[in-house]
Amino acid sequence: MMIREATPEDWPAIWPFFHEIVASGETFTYPPDLGQEEARSWWLLQAPNRTVIAVDEEGTVLGTAKMNNNQSGNGAHIASASYMVDPEHAGRGVGRALCEHTLEWARTEGFRAMQFNAVVETNVNAVSLYRSLGFEILGTVPEGFEHPREGFVGLHVMHRRL
Repeated sequence: MMIREATPEDWPAIWPFFHEIVASGETFTYPPDLGQEEARSWWLLQAPNRTVIAVDEEGTVLGTAKMNNNQSGNGAHIASASYMVDPEHAGRGVGRALCEHTLEWARTEGFRAMQFNAVVETNVNAVSLYRSLGFEILGTVPEGFEHPREGFVGLHVMHRRL
């Protein structure tokens, strides 16, 4: 698998699984009915922030990540990132590779830490992955997320020093 900068030409390959993941309402705080053009502007970030894709040997998009400063101004030294893996390619290490890539980007760019503001506690695969890469749960917003099947569940704030 190769991870490379995403281009606007990659969006048609990202959108189908992006839409599926967001519309399911299980892992992202995005509106489930988020439209394609608005989603594109939210996901394909401009420099100095960055969006990447993971592709296989044939060029098939397996997943994507966006990385950025978590806050602006005096909080801009902490990075953040979001990840989406095409469900058809789950369980193949794509999420781990993307997460490792964003951590390296953040280190290279001089960030002091990475923080995730809203990890849904029922997203056990993501929580487990992040913990295995050194992230800690700093706290949980009780009932911070309305899951379509589980009802109101917590949102973890997760952090890792770089």
